[in-house]
Amino acid sequence: MPVIAPWSAAARPTRPLSPGLAQGGDTDEAMAPGTTVDHLTETYRAHYKSLLGLAALLLDDTASCEDVVQEAFIRVHSARKRVRDPEKTLAYLRQTVVNLSRSALRRRILGLKLLSKPMPDMASAEEGAYEQLERDQLIKAMRGLQRRQREVLVLRYFADMTEAQVAEVLGLSLGSVKAYGSRGIAALRTAMETAS
Repeated sequence: MPVIAPWSAAARPTRPLSPGLAQGGDTDEAMAPGTTVDHLTETYRAHYKSLLGLAALLLDDTASCEDVVQEAFIRVHSARKRVRDPEKTLAYLRQTVVNLSRSALRRRILGLKLLSKPMPDMASAEEGAYEQLERDQLIKAMRGLQRRQREVLVLRYFADMTEAQVAEVLGLSLGSVKAYGSRGIAALRTAMETAS
């Protein structure tokens, strides 16, 4: 993939400012303080290899590194008015490269998790029957719990919510969620032991 870099300041076509713009109209330079396109472009060109090296430390393939560095330039370019101090342009570019690399890694990890997992070694018929028996016992024991205890345990352990999230969903206090969860686990443990 070829590297796409913006025009250098010398190669960029220039246009004369109209009198209205020179007196405070809407141009990049006159609008707000921040880094200029020329300064950003020169910083990008001067530090492209070091930014690519930074991305390479976080990612494993060259194409992704180049994509991340180019995307970083585009994002900083579109937000250049927020870079109040032109001396911090390189810092903004570096931080954007790091953030985009992290995002790329998160997408890869999610993709790997979603890939079909290989089939485990087949369990024997006895193991399958035993697991089904345990599952049936667990469901029966869960049905025997009080409604609130069952709701808390299902949301906490089967829906994988935090105690705070369970409290919010059920409209309970955090202390109530903890109490219902503790009592529910104790009751579940007792029911499972008597079933065995």
